[in-house]
Amino acid sequence: MINILIADDHPVVREGIKQIIAKSKDMTVTAEASNGQEVIEKICKYNFDVIILDIAMPGRDGFEVIKELKRMKPKIAILVLSIYPEDQIGIRVLENGASGYLNKESAPSELINAIIKIHNGRKYISSNLVESLASRVMISKKPLLHENLSNREYQILCLIASGKDPKEIADRLSISIKSVRTYRERIHQKLMVKNDVELTHYAIQNKII
Repeated sequence: MINILIADDHPVVREGIKQIIAKSKDMTVTAEASNGQEVIEKICKYNFDVIILDIAMPGRDGFEVIKELKRMKPKIAILVLSIYPEDQIGIRVLENGASGYLNKESAPSELINAIIKIHNGRKYISSNLVESLASRVMISKKPLLHENLSNREYQILCLIASGKDPKEIADRLSISIKSVRTYRERIHQKLMVKNDVELTHYAIQNKII
């Protein structure tokens, strides 16, 4: 039996994932978490085979959570399930230690297949991400500007481009508004944009949102 922890800040999403998993006799959801800190606390108390993790939960940075989980339990399989496009954030989560990445719009059968694959010690990469990785290998080109952003900067870029204001971002990530504005200034500089309108336009052009 594959014991699974679901980590997502939306109860409806967790319930939907549980219903999908309940149809498989070889796996079960043994715990849930709504933020990164809860994930860390529960992994200290219980043993899980697979963690299904939303990268954009409130509080601790999702990339930091992945690194911490792999430090604590190197063999644990982490499947990141998120709304962001595979070719934009999938590579980042794999580089940070995740076993696979799946977009929330994927078919239920794909989720089951991904869980089985990473539980067997393999990586799960969707066809979209395979194409993106192949393009990187086959085409010699300069890195895109947003590829030079830190994980936290990239996360804030996505939130700004999605229409969130500094207070909303600060509340979601449990950081100060001043920190959000500092990150935003760095992002503007790295992307060579003058304001959030240009930043959003850049995000749309590069299929970040």
